[in-house]
Amino acid sequence: METQRIMEIPHRSIDKRPRKRPRLTWDMPPPPPPIPPPLPCKVLPASNRSQEVGNGIVPNHVYSSSMFYRGTSRNGSPPWRPDDKDGHYVFAVGENLTPRYRILGKMGEGSIQDSGTFGQVLECFDNEKKEVVAIKIVRSLIKYREAAMTEIDVLMRLAKHDVSGSRCVQIRNWFDYRNHICITLILFLISAVMHDLCLIHTDLKPENILLVSSEFIKVPDYKFLSRTTKDGSYFKNLPKTSSIKLIDFGSTTFEHQDHSYVVSTRHYRAPEVILGLGWNYPCDLWSVGCILVELCTGEALFQTHENLEHLAMMERVLGPLPPQMVVRADRRAEKYFRRGARLGWPDSSTSRESMRAVWKLPRLPNLIMQHVDHSAGDLIDLLQGLLRYEPVERLRAREALRHPFFLPGDPKRYGYSL
Repeated sequence: METQRIMEIPHRSIDKRPRKRPRLTWDMPPPPPPIPPPLPCKVLPASNRSQEVGNGIVPNHVYSSSMFYRGTSRNGSPPWRPDDKDGHYVFAVGENLTPRYRILGKMGEGSIQDSGTFGQVLECFDNEKKEVVAIKIVRSLIKYREAAMTEIDVLMRLAKHDVSGSRCVQIRNWFDYRNHICITLILFLISAVMHDLCLIHTDLKPENILLVSSEFIKVPDYKFLSRTTKDGSYFKNLPKTSSIKLIDFGSTTFEHQDHSYVVSTRHYRAPEVILGLGWNYPCDLWSVGCILVELCTGEALFQTHENLEHLAMMERVLGPLPPQMVVRADRRAEKYFRRGARLGWPDSSTSRESMRAVWKLPRLPNLIMQHVDHSAGDLIDLLQGLLRYEPVERLRAREALRHPFFLPGDPKRYGYSL
């Protein structure tokens, strides 16, 4: 029987040996697992056991997996299974995640068992509220459990200041199930609200910005109207609404916390991070600039996986790095430059493929003009403000939101070819 306990199940070390993936079908009942002996438990602080969010209570429910009856758990919960070798929760579509939630499938790209760094997000039906929700199931490793508690704290702070839920994804509740922190979220543009709360997201990218609605409309794609096709024209799907939600606060950092050396997913990483100059709120705005270019062109602006090449791409698109930034670069970044603060690219190890990847990039205004018509001046000006090298010179969130590009007007004046 799945019982509720107001304590945290102690972390157990995970077997790192290769193992066969557990079967996910119900063709035969699995044998009951051995009941582990009681271990010292770390009790969560009282403040974490029940948290108020919006108009409701967000409790911490801890579900134990150590009590069974002849191999089948009671209350509709699935039989106990070990986590996979990376600490991910192993599930089957159609079974329950605690008696309250029924698993409908996995959200995101990849097969049903593909998982991300911090865990996986499942689409579930809430048997109590009679609605579909998203549940983020964090890996059972201790460092990810601790990071999840920080994310919960961030989501609660955001919920208190974003009562309407118009800006960021909102938390419904959270619970600890079989040693996995689970965060229940409402199923679905960063604004200044996070920075007002002294929060830095540090991992802004298209994958963390979701459309609120999946509805779309078909419109002619004028790029292909001149071509002869079977139906006479090409169409493209456009979202019916542009409303979006910001998600995944697992890497969010408070301003007063110690900052790690490297943050952000590579393609959206600001130059001050690469140069080891420290980072703060402006690193989020650099990421926003990269995202806007990607939405415009359909491709990541800096498609690279190496620091020197990344800096070379920046210089190709945005011009030379400021000498004052190069002089301040830390020892780990000094190797990227020659005397005179000149970027040491290409070097003896640079491949022809790398050189082609850099030299094919146009300057930022030319890149935008390839996808936007002659009225793209506001967009180019906005991007140049977001992608300034010096963090102190970069547009702030509120300044960017007041930019003419976002002011109400005729949407046709930008002529997007998305």
